[in-house]
Amino acid sequence: MRNSKDTLLSVIAILVFSFHTFGQENPKKPNIILILADDLGYADLSLTGSLQINTPNIDALAREGVNFTQAYVSAPVCSPSRAGLLTGKNQVSFGYDNNLAANQTGFDPEYGGLPVGQMTMADRLKEVGYVTGLIGKWHLGEKEQFHPVRRGFDEFWGYLGGGHHYFKSEENGQGYLRPIISNYKTPQPITYITDDKGDECVDFIKKHKNGPFFLYASFNAPHAPMHALEDDLALFSHIEDEKRRTYLAMVHRLDLNIGKIIQALKSEHLEENTMVVFLSDNGGPSDQNASLNAPYNGQKGILLEGGIRVPFIIKWKGELPAGITYSKAISSLDLMPTFLAIAGIKPTSTDQLDGVDLLPFLKSENNLSPHENLKWRFTISAGILEDKWKLIRLPDRLPLLFDLSQDLSEQHNVALENIEVTRSLLKKLGDWDMSLPHPLFLEGAEWKPKQLDLYDQPYSITQPKIVGNN
Repeated sequence: MRNSKDTLLSVIAILVFSFHTFGQENPKKPNIILILADDLGYADLSLTGSLQINTPNIDALAREGVNFTQAYVSAPVCSPSRAGLLTGKNQVSFGYDNNLAANQTGFDPEYGGLPVGQMTMADRLKEVGYVTGLIGKWHLGEKEQFHPVRRGFDEFWGYLGGGHHYFKSEENGQGYLRPIISNYKTPQPITYITDDKGDECVDFIKKHKNGPFFLYASFNAPHAPMHALEDDLALFSHIEDEKRRTYLAMVHRLDLNIGKIIQALKSEHLEENTMVVFLSDNGGPSDQNASLNAPYNGQKGILLEGGIRVPFIIKWKGELPAGITYSKAISSLDLMPTFLAIAGIKPTSTDQLDGVDLLPFLKSENNLSPHENLKWRFTISAGILEDKWKLIRLPDRLPLLFDLSQDLSEQHNVALENIEVTRSLLKKLGDWDMSLPHPLFLEGAEWKPKQLDLYDQPYSITQPKIVGNN
């Protein structure tokens, strides 16, 4: 009897040991860090040709990773762009056509946010053992059902709205002065919020270094309000325009904090097991923060290239080629399926993702274009990109058609000279329209003429010649 008992205990011990060692032998899932800038102008990095600012940490990501030169977000403003980014679906497919703002008459405020039936990348990664964290801006709904901790994030430090004061918050503050909230600590007083976010990201990395972890580093720089540190402003004292000077100082501080995040990965020996992604949520609003989107025409809020084409970098040391440029059109929607792939999750047909896994394209396993076409719809406008042709549909004029292979800055509308192309793209755009649901909410009607007016404004499509000294 005793021998049988001893044998049974031995078998159990062997099984426990085997299970433990099996887990150790399995390669650890890679960590993922998604760094999102807010309202960054395409032209305002040394990577993209700026002579006014040096951004060495963002440049280093591109030098050590893949730099995408035709990368798009799914909307030209913050909230719908983020809804698409976090779900891998074109947000208009679930009624997220507008920017999130005050509720409009006739709409149910309970639906004013990212629909609860939509799975986020945090939801999916959490299912396979990732610790998930969001540091910074949310802007996907403020009611309880939309809170980040209910949308897949284990840890949240930040604010629910679309922006924040850079130097302070108030206990009962409203708007940009609302208090910072967190579910894992009592938030410290703000010093300079870009630095505070960088510090929180570093703390998250150190705390969860045994991973795997997913960190969404959601900066609000260089979104308004235009606040910068005095030391940073001094670096750009030669820039005459005060708003431009402040903007460049804010971008400089963003770059420093991205460097802080990358250094934390190196210090914790995590660099080779972490995919790092950097992009902006939309183009720069040049009429608000003095950003530049050269050589692209347009700005935040519209579907010209300056509103939706963004800097976009993926670095995964040892797994993806370093220092290469990828020039085919890709979308922020591609990040969800790419993250699922590296986490070992196979999307199913019920996921209905609009993005594609980028890894086969980056590893030269697939030389085709990732997308047959890309489509956009935002309030008064809609657009489609197919091969070299880009069409924009507006309510008060004939369609705009641009041949991006010849006219990168969208200066020449060639719709009438290429009427069959125009007709074909309008039909595809219209068929897509008919498949989409009604919007869940609307922003104020006063934004419609403002957005339309932005299509008629002149935009700088060349870099300024004033050389920076930072």
